[in-house]
Amino acid sequence: MDDNTYKPTGSGLAFAVGFFLSFRIVITVFWVRVLGEEPQTGSEIRLALSFFLFGLVCLAWLDSTSRALGSMLRHPSIRWVLVFLVFSGCSLLWSETASPLASLTYWCGTAADFTTVALLLLKGSVPGVAGSLMKGFVWGACLVAAIAWIMPAQYDLRLGDEDFLNPNTIGGLCAFAIFFTQYLTSRKEGKWWPVTVFLAVTVLRTLSKSTIAAFVVSESFLLIQDKQISRRAKVFLTVSVMLVVLAFWGLLEAYYDFYTSYGNQAETLTGRTAIWAYVLDAGLQRLWIGHGFDSMWNVVPTFGTFEARHAENEVLEQFYSYGIAGVVILCGVYGSLYRRIRTFGQDSQRVIFASIVIFVVVRGVAEADPFDLLLPLWAIVLLSVLTEPASEGQVAEPVSRIAEQNPPIQLSSSKTLRSGTFKRIGAVGDSI
Repeated sequence: MDDNTYKPTGSGLAFAVGFFLSFRIVITVFWVRVLGEEPQTGSEIRLALSFFLFGLVCLAWLDSTSRALGSMLRHPSIRWVLVFLVFSGCSLLWSETASPLASLTYWCGTAADFTTVALLLLKGSVPGVAGSLMKGFVWGACLVAAIAWIMPAQYDLRLGDEDFLNPNTIGGLCAFAIFFTQYLTSRKEGKWWPVTVFLAVTVLRTLSKSTIAAFVVSESFLLIQDKQISRRAKVFLTVSVMLVVLAFWGLLEAYYDFYTSYGNQAETLTGRTAIWAYVLDAGLQRLWIGHGFDSMWNVVPTFGTFEARHAENEVLEQFYSYGIAGVVILCGVYGSLYRRIRTFGQDSQRVIFASIVIFVVVRGVAEADPFDLLLPLWAIVLLSVLTEPASEGQVAEPVSRIAEQNPPIQLSSSKTLRSGTFKRIGAVGDSI
């Protein structure tokens, strides 16, 4: 096969997976608000599509030459992710969930997302597959943002739907997409600034306080630490942010008035203290192993008119669900990933990945996920593999595929070699 016509295996599938991982949050609201169907059907469709993509990736992985599954286990953060999956799965045995079958299905969906991305990254070029997945995620987030802008605003002036499309979810999704655009820009894979601006304005428009605060902190860290951004660009970005805030000042003022008037509601930041107090007290009753996977929804009492889906704090969520073991696993996952990022050699990309971790930690003060971590398990495996040094085996293409790309050369000694293979294999041998 000619080098000029070769395309990285799995890039199209990776794009589809990335697109689905971001776009799927609007499936339920579309199914309910537009088609008038039951919410449960929308959730079932989301899970069915997750399993369908997982099956496609499994078939593609089995049908081509890929790196061994064991190569993933070199990463401490991925080993911690596996510990989290195993422990959360086992917790279904003692979980106080309202529906054991539904909870098992959600756990399988979380595991399928992680495995789907892991198998994709084991195929072909890691940067190529990761780039395609990020591009799909970004375009899916743009479509979600566009839909959120079109929808009627909620009673509290924020974007989204009160029941099926939380503004915090929209803001977190757009923020992750922005980090991905910054990574793609650092690798010179297109010009993403119009998309970045649109997504950043959407983050502000969601009026999600925890997301905006975490985004400001993480992006400030990125601007200060990234030496590749010129001082002129930093000044321009700062002035642009100030102008955008001024443009939205009337809306921000109106939301502040609403927020302070209804500050005792459980869904506000001040009202979350009641949820935190309850979760902490309940967690102490099951100190070591917690209440189990998906053990809050339709189980804990309502807080006024508000029914808590999670603990509104990531540490408390893990403590309530999995006890002290859950807190240890959470620290192991984030701690091992951050240590990996700190030793990564690419300065600009290292700062971007560190900013993602900072964003998740700050946002976790007032947010959580009922099934996954705030930094999704599939994103952890993505960042772990991307921060793998080339000397540890990050080969762009399997050797068998390299051989297919180079025509054989017949030597006088009747030994058949392939042009260019010695150089590539030699480089691999040197790294080993």
